[in-house]
Amino acid sequence: MSQTPLRIIFAGTPDFAASSLAAVLASEHDVVAVYTQPDRPAGRGRKLRPSPVKSLALEHDIPVYQPLSLKDETEQQTLASLNADLMIVVAYGLILPQAVLDTPRLGCINVHASLLPRWRGAAPIHRSLLAGDTQTGITIMQMDAGLDTGDMLSKAVCDIESSDTSGSLHDRLADLGAQTLISTLAPLAAGELTPEVQDDSQATYAHKLEKREGQIDWTQPAAEIARRIRGFNPWPVCFSALEGDNLRIWAGHADEQPTDAAPGTIMSADAEGIRVAAGSGSVYLTELQLPGGRPQTARNLLNAHSARLAPGVTLG
Repeated sequence: MSQTPLRIIFAGTPDFAASSLAAVLASEHDVVAVYTQPDRPAGRGRKLRPSPVKSLALEHDIPVYQPLSLKDETEQQTLASLNADLMIVVAYGLILPQAVLDTPRLGCINVHASLLPRWRGAAPIHRSLLAGDTQTGITIMQMDAGLDTGDMLSKAVCDIESSDTSGSLHDRLADLGAQTLISTLAPLAAGELTPEVQDDSQATYAHKLEKREGQIDWTQPAAEIARRIRGFNPWPVCFSALEGDNLRIWAGHADEQPTDAAPGTIMSADAEGIRVAAGSGSVYLTELQLPGGRPQTARNLLNAHSARLAPGVTLG
């Protein structure tokens, strides 16, 4: 399908968005500007660090804009002066006022990491894992003033594997989002897409993650705890109290066999993992981290800390 290249404004911030920007840059379309969040302090030195999207834009000599808000009329005029056909928004982090949504000729579209209307909001990848979903995907959406409520332009499905963490699922969805975005642009420009209205009655909300959510409640079923461990890897990482310290738990899997041990009790500790009783079943913890240390396999951690993680010790 041959079309005149689109003049595109790209708005995004993290790695997930950079995947889509890279795909657009490799296409026939013309990225005339990039909008991204202001540089943030990062690392031990707390030096200002550009977002992944900004870094990629600078590599390609694309003008970068980093307003604190797009509600200001001057900022809106600057954006309008770019004379874009389309604005692509991927995990940008700023609310787009109606004036901005109406500015590009084809409006603004969003690459969202769920099969809308399920998991609107900030953390769809993590929430899909925590809920035990077996499928998720990408939705390309025509943006409106609501939170992920716009009409759907295209979708792509991604299976959730039993071994997936939020990190592995993020990476697959970032690639899928980029592919789906590119395949949507030509039919969008040609007016060949039929927007699909979302069914609000089927909507769920993916609340932003908080660190405290990583604390494990051992009275929960083993399968739910195992999903939590996968869902919070690599951030914020699950944890449980161990003799006044926070033991961080990076990986584990559930065993559904019934047990009489009290929740949180270490039942066995060997090369297979540190088996901890749950509300029903147990969880084998296979990668852990003590304060001041690095993540290690259960086998390696037990070599130096077998007494602290011996059967009978209680976590939590």
